Amino acid sequence: MNTSQVATVVADAASVDAAIASRFSCRAFHREREVPRQLLLDILDVAARAPSGTNTQPWQVYVLQGASRDALVDKVCAAHDAAYADPSRAAEYREEYDYYPTKWVSPFIDRRRENGWSLYGLLGIAKGEKDKMHAQHQRNFRFFDAPVGLMFTINRILGRGSLMDYGMFLQNVMVAARAHGLHTCPQAAWNGYAKIILPHVGAGGDEMLVCGMSLGYADLQSPVNGFRTPREPATAFTRWVE
Repeated sequence: MNTSQVATVVADAASVDAAIASRFSCRAFHREREVPRQLLLDILDVAARAPSGTNTQPWQVYVLQGASRDALVDKVCAAHDAAYADPSRAAEYREEYDYYPTKWVSPFIDRRRENGWSLYGLLGIAKGEKDKMHAQHQRNFRFFDAPVGLMFTINRILGRGSLMDYGMFLQNVMVAARAHGLHTCPQAAWNGYAKIILPHVGAGGDEMLVCGMSLGYADLQSPVNGFRTPREPATAFTRWVE
């Protein structure tokens, strides 16, 4: 037993809460402000304390900075533009697992619509302005100008439970980043371009892309970073069983 873990007292609960509550999907970063490699390793080491079934630790992380980051941006943006110009090519880029449902129902579709139109409204993008929507969507594939891009993969042999484990690891990454003054944006948008991404990062043939993530220092002056998604209170999704 690791007695230090058992005996550790979290003296500053407010900071833990603040790290969680201040996490949001950052969509504008300072490109020129680099993140030291050791800091990234420290964040990933802490994140690796996430629980996983029978300690399988299903995560594999690829870090892109500098030239490797920029080269991937160029490749995926070119593919994204090509699919926009010729919609028939969109079929070439499919995610390997279903992130979203095949059929949307309330209240999930309502929240999705509110999220989309609230964001576009903040950016001044009106319904039907497809070119502007395309350009904004492509900001995903530019890592929202973050200097660090992360790609997360999992071995295909693992089951769906390992994706639940993976989610806890990803949350740890994002919360640990906040502890160091960094922000993040988790991105399933990359998943459709796995056939470009996996060879680029050197992933093995047994690996599946889980998602990407932008990481860096937030541009606090960018209006898009004022966007916040609402959350249901605990009383709305909690039932006491007596």
